[in-house]
Amino acid sequence: MSAHENTHPLYSPVELGELQLKNRLAMAPLTRIRAETDGTPNELMREYYSQRASFGMIITEGTWPIQEGRTWGRQPGIETDAHIAGWRKITDAVHERGGRIVMQVMHGGRISHPELTGTGRTVAPSAVTAPDPIRISTGKTDPVTPHALDAEEIPALIKQFVAGARNAMAAGMDGVQIHGANGYLVHEFLAPSTNLRTDSYGGSPENRARFAVEVVTAVAEAIGADNTGLRLSPEHNIQGAVEQDRDDVLATYGALAGGLAELGLAHVEIVHHEPQGELVQMLRDTFGAPVILNTGFSRLVEREDAQELVDNAGADAVSVGRLALANPDLVTRWREDTPLNEPDQNTFYVGEEKGYIDYPALQRN
Repeated sequence: MSAHENTHPLYSPVELGELQLKNRLAMAPLTRIRAETDGTPNELMREYYSQRASFGMIITEGTWPIQEGRTWGRQPGIETDAHIAGWRKITDAVHERGGRIVMQVMHGGRISHPELTGTGRTVAPSAVTAPDPIRISTGKTDPVTPHALDAEEIPALIKQFVAGARNAMAAGMDGVQIHGANGYLVHEFLAPSTNLRTDSYGGSPENRARFAVEVVTAVAEAIGADNTGLRLSPEHNIQGAVEQDRDDVLATYGALAGGLAELGLAHVEIVHHEPQGELVQMLRDTFGAPVILNTGFSRLVEREDAQELVDNAGADAVSVGRLALANPDLVTRWREDTPLNEPDQNTFYVGEEKGYIDYPALQRN
């Protein structure tokens, strides 16, 4: 192990808004669906998150602020007093081990099913059906055509995000990240394939960015901009949120970044396969906020990749997914260049303890 590797900036402290992180490795938000059936976090989740407290920051799995925003069975929520109490046990355990944890607040939009939402509908900016099957209690089923939100319904939806953010802070979270990526509700407003509106929330890049700007602004006003982050995945083209016109993408995300630049957000996490490219660097400059970079789902982010993102792409921090799932002590393993556990994809979403809290830490002689 070289001296450069041991003292690389990836392992040095950094400030993201209110948070002083002990290193620049963030655990990416990872769907694990191990909560109780009503969305209440449990002891299994407490152990899982606290095991990973050595990361500079943990970003929780996507958590619904209202049941109509739920995407999967056993996905955690942050709507009820029981949810808040369950998450409080997790934040206390992470803090006791010296960690920092922020909650990703996520509304699934059309990527859901009436069985999951409990309202007899799913919602989206436009009545465009999702392309992929939805998993419910009886297995996978065809998606339903979502209810196109009326303009009059949107202020209440924004308040739901705010309520979720307030509840997250009441549960002891160190901040909140709004999920604006991966084809869920906020991203559905941004993408031209899922937003066919002709009112003030659609029809132009600036209008398609409006909902995201209003959600993040409202959350920042409620809990403080230095406690508020945002996750984006432009051009990821997943779950029917297709963005293939580069000029439109630059205009849409440029309007989003410009509309939020004055807030001074705690962080913006950007998932993109070209982190040094024009789009990501434009966003980094325009937001003017600390940036967490992630190269996407097509390959594992290796140690050298993470260091390069800090060295050459301007990353203030790097988020790691599958290797964080399999290596609760990944920071130590990377810093010391020791062997890694391999993630077991068969247990990503099922298995209870198996593949969840039983990945071993390094054994010291």
